[in-house]
Amino acid sequence: MNNNFFDISDEILQLSEKAMEKARPHLDSIDRITEYQQLKMLKAFQNAKVSESCFTASTGYGYGDRGRDVLDSIYAEVLETEDALVRHNFASGTHTLTVALFGVLRPGDTMVSVTGIPYDTLQGVIGIGGDSCGSLREFGINYEQVDLLPDGTVDYEGIKNNVHPDTKMVYIQRSRGYSLRPTLLNKDIKKIYELAKSIAPDCIVMLDNCYGEYVEMTAPGEFCDLMAGSLIKNPGGGIAPTGGYIAGRHDLVEACSYRLTTPGTGKEIGCTLGQNRELFMGTFNAPHVTGEALKTAVFAAALFELLGFKVTPSFDEERGDIIQAILLENEKRLVSFCQGIQAASPIDSYVTPEPWDMPGYDSKVIMAAGAFTLGSSIELSADAPLREPYAVWMQGSLNFHSGKTAIMLAAEKMKDQI
Repeated sequence: MNNNFFDISDEILQLSEKAMEKARPHLDSIDRITEYQQLKMLKAFQNAKVSESCFTASTGYGYGDRGRDVLDSIYAEVLETEDALVRHNFASGTHTLTVALFGVLRPGDTMVSVTGIPYDTLQGVIGIGGDSCGSLREFGINYEQVDLLPDGTVDYEGIKNNVHPDTKMVYIQRSRGYSLRPTLLNKDIKKIYELAKSIAPDCIVMLDNCYGEYVEMTAPGEFCDLMAGSLIKNPGGGIAPTGGYIAGRHDLVEACSYRLTTPGTGKEIGCTLGQNRELFMGTFNAPHVTGEALKTAVFAAALFELLGFKVTPSFDEERGDIIQAILLENEKRLVSFCQGIQAASPIDSYVTPEPWDMPGYDSKVIMAAGAFTLGSSIELSADAPLREPYAVWMQGSLNFHSGKTAIMLAAEKMKDQI
């Protein structure tokens, strides 16, 4: 059967077969993790007694919204935390992290980031580089940073020297952002947690868990006090149209809920406006969709290694998130790659992405994302700032079949430049 609907050259087709042969054992391993996480999710839905009544819309104050409360309990169970706050009105992952930070930090507190400088859009929230209006710095919250080692790994000696008994927060960014450092695995997060607690037993260990949900067999809830993520990444399963979650210790989640709504009312208010059904559906599908994104990333790594490019992680490395970075070495290849991904998208495949000055970033950025939900990075997307080392960061794919084709089309688009 001829399924070459996209006129991919024989050269790229043959290389893709070799890439699949290399990747097969790792794709099988991902399937085993996905099965475990999917069954864990199914059991959480059953334990929570999800029913049609959970999908009923609430308005106004939203008092007594059963679905909202049940969804919180599902997230707490699958992430292995005491409590969770899952809401459609978190506008982004950065907004969710901001609510968490302002929820638990107070003037005079010190936050220590132990994974280097945080992701670009969070720097204004913290006040890095000057006082942003309304930043943590403007509210008298101190920020310190432990840079990563030259190889991108965690500097544990640096943590020992910079975390003190009165440190209020140790902040961990799991994923790499626009860097090439390794993404943290749960075992790395556990090691940081244990070290931080040995120095500052009362500190809050907070995890930016974006892109890392359901990637490993284990969940990080046991070794962080608070975590946050976006529903248009892994945990929304490509169905949630917006939103975010905060999960962790009950007292900390409650404090965050007071920041989201008002002190005293917290989680008790907040209408859902008919969003619950999609949030539940997305949550249920999230482990499977995450697995499809992981398989797409592994295939991309295998194919582009065969094409002679450096990739991180390699196709056979253990993964802590869904992101695949490929070092394309120059601007022309970078743009061509993103245009190839866009051409394979179900939405807006006919448009051509170009670099632009995107708010929150310090250089031009190119983004390819033909997504059903605007900005959804669990759907296949690729983006990069136009700066050295001209690496592209790719993530997502609602299904491996179309994701694999998109990677091949990106390679095809670049073929004359290799």
